[in-house]
Amino acid sequence: MAGETRDGNQDLRPLQAMLDTVPDGVVIIDARGCIQAYNPACERLFGWTAAEVLGRNVKMLMPPPFREEHDGYLDHYHRTGERRIIGIGREVMGARKDGTTFPMELSVGQAEQEGAPVYVGIIRDLTERRQAETALREREARLASILETVPEAIIVIDERGAIESFSPAAERLFGYKAEEVTGRNVDMLMPSPYREQHDRYMSNYLGSGVRKIIGIGRVVSGRRSDGSVFPMELAVGEVNLAGRPMFTGFVRDLTERQATEKRMQELQSELLHVSRVSAMGQMSATLAHELNQPLTAVINYVKATGRLLERLGGQTAGGQEGGPDGAVVAKVRETMDKAASQAARAGQIIRRLRNFVEKGHPERRPESLNKVVEEASALALVGAKESNVRVRMNLLPDDPSVLIDKIQVQQVLLNLVRNAVEAMAACDRRELTIATAQDPDTAGLLRVTVSDTGPGLAPEVAAQLFQPFVTTKQKGMGLGLSICRSIIDAHGGSLWQERTSDGTAFHFTVLAVPDEGDEE
Repeated sequence: MAGETRDGNQDLRPLQAMLDTVPDGVVIIDARGCIQAYNPACERLFGWTAAEVLGRNVKMLMPPPFREEHDGYLDHYHRTGERRIIGIGREVMGARKDGTTFPMELSVGQAEQEGAPVYVGIIRDLTERRQAETALREREARLASILETVPEAIIVIDERGAIESFSPAAERLFGYKAEEVTGRNVDMLMPSPYREQHDRYMSNYLGSGVRKIIGIGRVVSGRRSDGSVFPMELAVGEVNLAGRPMFTGFVRDLTERQATEKRMQELQSELLHVSRVSAMGQMSATLAHELNQPLTAVINYVKATGRLLERLGGQTAGGQEGGPDGAVVAKVRETMDKAASQAARAGQIIRRLRNFVEKGHPERRPESLNKVVEEASALALVGAKESNVRVRMNLLPDDPSVLIDKIQVQQVLLNLVRNAVEAMAACDRRELTIATAQDPDTAGLLRVTVSDTGPGLAPEVAAQLFQPFVTTKQKGMGLGLSICRSIIDAHGGSLWQERTSDGTAFHFTVLAVPDEGDEE
């Protein structure tokens, strides 16, 4: 048993010896709050040695406001017996010798030592636990932030198909709140026949390990809360948590992408149609121009021959010996007259054809220049990634309007972009830039530029580049750039090419829609 010391205090040295091996901090105080025992764990925890604290008030180990409240709490307890910590315990803050504070769990018990009350405080440092809890909360907050911003819906299910986690993106996509679906079978998000097949698929997979979607992914259909069905891309991953298989589904809505692909196909069909019509028109104009000259020459030769026959006929009528037979001359004249008539008729047809082509005007409307360029570029650049082409778009930020036939101008851009991609096919550096700008030379015009890092064009080829039937390709009629120039000319703009330090640039201009202030 403990005895008395020379100063009258209880001798707690035997108890102190037992407390030396306790991993938690143990402080024993008397009724006045003075420290009677202080184990080594407390020395490590508070930084004070036992010699520095024994006999001193325990409030030295507390930060404000606990320090100022402690003596009053002890006095209140002695008078009323009302407990706030004794026999209960709670989390409070401790103060180290260096002034730093830390969270601790304090449990206080009451005992008697030779008739006098003593209080035993058991202290457990919560710093590491608080740090772990803070780190966990931060991780949870980061995860929640990621889940909130990730565009793909994320759904976690267990081996029974029950939903355990439903991300905010999933809520937006399917129209359900997380609390509405948690614990329910994921097949509620599927239309028939997927709904009826899902549980059987899960059972087959868990039994055989044969995968149809897990780790592979595919395009399926999803069902929203309103019953509407939409296409989605589903990728599923598997993880084992505490011996339980869990499956995480990543869902991407394909509605917009499929609509875009459909629009791209429609646009491609429209551009192909315009290309064919434009090619026919350009070819007709070219043929009209090229054939008009030889037909005119044929007519002139026929007329000259007719005049010669007239002279020969006169000689025959004069009875000159050895002259041509009159009947033969008459027959030749008749034949030549018919040839001249048919040649003149062909010339009329060609003139009507050329007039028809020249009278054709594009149907011009105000259009967003950026949208026109983006749509045509997206179509022209299908497969550009596979060709390792790096694309840069430098578009005017104010998105000006232009007065154009949208389909025809997109046909021009489509042709220029595809030509640029083909020109870089054998180059190590493949960079394509598509830009819009105010034309620096002419007010009221906007300029579109397609530049590449290809090998460029030889001067003799560049000089004839926009002529019909001139081509740099092994396969091609050589009408593309000629048609493009005709389209831009018809729009009141210009199309030209120039050599750059990096390769080749094609520019064309179109009319800007004037601002209301410019029209006044």
